[in-house]
Amino acid sequence: MKFDVVIIGGGPAGMVTAATAKKFYPDKSVAIIKKEKVSMIPCGIPYIFATLGSVEADIMSTKPVEDLGVQLIISEVVDVDKNRKVVKTSDGEEIGYEKLVLATGSQPIFLNIEGSNLEGVYVVSKSFEYLKKLYSAVKEAENIVIVGGGFIGVEVSDEIRKLGKNVAIVEMMDHLLPAAFDKEFGETVKKELEANGVKIYVNSTVKKILGKDKAEGVELTNGDKIEADLVIFSVGYKPNSELAKKAGVRLGTSGGIWVDEYMRTSEPDIFAVGDCVEHKDFFTRKPAKLMLASTACFEARIAGANLFNLGVIRKNKGDIGIFSTCAGNLAIAAAGITEEAAVKEGFEIVVGRAKGFDRHPAKIPDASPIEIKLVFSKDGVILGGQVIGGKSVGEIINIIGLAIQKGLTAAELCLMQIGTHPLLTSPPTAYPIIAAAEDAWRKISK
Repeated sequence: MKFDVVIIGGGPAGMVTAATAKKFYPDKSVAIIKKEKVSMIPCGIPYIFATLGSVEADIMSTKPVEDLGVQLIISEVVDVDKNRKVVKTSDGEEIGYEKLVLATGSQPIFLNIEGSNLEGVYVVSKSFEYLKKLYSAVKEAENIVIVGGGFIGVEVSDEIRKLGKNVAIVEMMDHLLPAAFDKEFGETVKKELEANGVKIYVNSTVKKILGKDKAEGVELTNGDKIEADLVIFSVGYKPNSELAKKAGVRLGTSGGIWVDEYMRTSEPDIFAVGDCVEHKDFFTRKPAKLMLASTACFEARIAGANLFNLGVIRKNKGDIGIFSTCAGNLAIAAAGITEEAAVKEGFEIVVGRAKGFDRHPAKIPDASPIEIKLVFSKDGVILGGQVIGGKSVGEIINIIGLAIQKGLTAAELCLMQIGTHPLLTSPPTAYPIIAAAEDAWRKISK
């Protein structure tokens, strides 16, 4: 069996690569090889517990790619012979390819601490069968400790709390969401979660999990103990790059697969996309621990469109982390570099801030307060932004992300032409992005 394009992995990166390849090269045969018949929508996993109400509600449909003529093969690839251009599956089959795309994703980090082998200790996996077990465990538990206060930890804790469970987050840094937000935004999220009954322990590390056969609690390094009949590790993910390494494909310093700007690996005719690759920061070009479905899909479109020729030119040379999430009644979002990270990297910066509402007038029934912070270089180029408020921040941050991608300045953002409406947007007199840019521009112009 042979295909023009073989994609290993059936997550968002694999699906979008396949769809893009068929759209750009309709005459080429495309196959996806995936280990499990059922794949999850990664971003929806935290919401299976309450908002969605089941694991099945978060299943990712394969119909869109199948309708395009993509063939699905349910099997596990155990080896890649790059010289013969074939992949070998666990059931002994060999499948030939002209172009190979590695979209093998990532796996959750499991902390190897005392007690981690006890019953009742889980990670937030992307496996359908594993998640069904975790879902049942959450339903049966009463006291749940989430280890890690990043995006997944915050989202899972917020969801589980809606079930009436006792929930605690243990975060080793001094504020929640430290990878994407400065401390003042993390503090706002902390207060919102605490108001909803979630207990937060920052500057804290779990030393061991207590219990004989089953988890009964956790002990922190300072000696404090927290009761728990369920412990969930949410301390990040690591790239699934072992198959690439075994095949002799170059890995980056972070352990992800090295790729160029067009997602080409070190080996001819082998591409890689998504969580399994080593991402590079948009500004510093240093390896970045960026694992987002949105980034994976962006890379998948680049790879899929350029498998057989470079028809879609990539002008930007790095990845921008663009995040958004909800905690309680708050929506929060961030793009680019934080103020703290910018200073640490040695950038001379200017910060612009603004507060207002996302409707006008503010008495519109669904109006929400909004706060925005923009980080600029000393000469006015936007480096990052953070927004907190109502659900409108999810789209506002995409505007900021595009501004970063295009290297816009505070002056250009001040003169941004916009469309507004009382029921849909902030007022034209005080549009948050413009107001924050004006605040920075005044400081830069002094």
